[in-house]
Amino acid sequence: MRSDDTLSSMPSDLPWSAIHTVLLDMDGTLLDLHFDNTFFRETVPHALAQHRQITLTEAQRVLQEQYRSVEGTLDWYDLDYWSRELALDIPVLKESVAHLIRLHPHTLDFLQAVQRMGKPMHLVTNAHAHSLALKWRHTAIAPYFVSITSSHALGRPKEDPDFWPLLENHLGFDPSTTLLVDDSEAVLLAARQFGLAFLRHIAAPSSTQPPNPSRQFDSVLDLGALLPGGGHR
Repeated sequence: MRSDDTLSSMPSDLPWSAIHTVLLDMDGTLLDLHFDNTFFRETVPHALAQHRQITLTEAQRVLQEQYRSVEGTLDWYDLDYWSRELALDIPVLKESVAHLIRLHPHTLDFLQAVQRMGKPMHLVTNAHAHSLALKWRHTAIAPYFVSITSSHALGRPKEDPDFWPLLENHLGFDPSTTLLVDDSEAVLLAARQFGLAFLRHIAAPSSTQPPNPSRQFDSVLDLGALLPGGGHR
């Protein structure tokens, strides 16, 4: 683990010559998690309070209970599930705050640099199809990826150790020469258990919250620190 001061300036020492495949998370890694945090902590509670004619505090309490009940499962990421459970049109609500969708600093620099090296990049995300479609429209980064895999297609969230052999079979990568970058320690733990050789943690998934470096994985503020040739300073 590195201190916040060190994180802000030190590039990660990735052995790029040994990396043949790059797996990238989306929310919090490529994209600012501020959008998702705002949506689930503010937009949905206000909509639920209005729909049920209850106070905002009561709506927040109800949602926290429901969030906790499915955390770490595919249902947590399934917009259709939340639309049914809450009787709200969750995809339409997401559109209402889509102006908050933005790339992290240096995301494009990283994607372009890895593309120039000729190393295939695969997006591996827990995001639901509705979220993917919305975010691609607002970021236009899909063409950088050889493939885009949602955990919903494989039937397991990335936090589940069973997800990773399914992904290996789906993509055909070699774990010993593969890099995964993710902002979730639970996901990185599952990937390490599976045998992925190169793991990096994003310590600042949201621009509105302080960095939270991992105690178990090499952390960087954003993808700029992983740029080939010394990183962004």
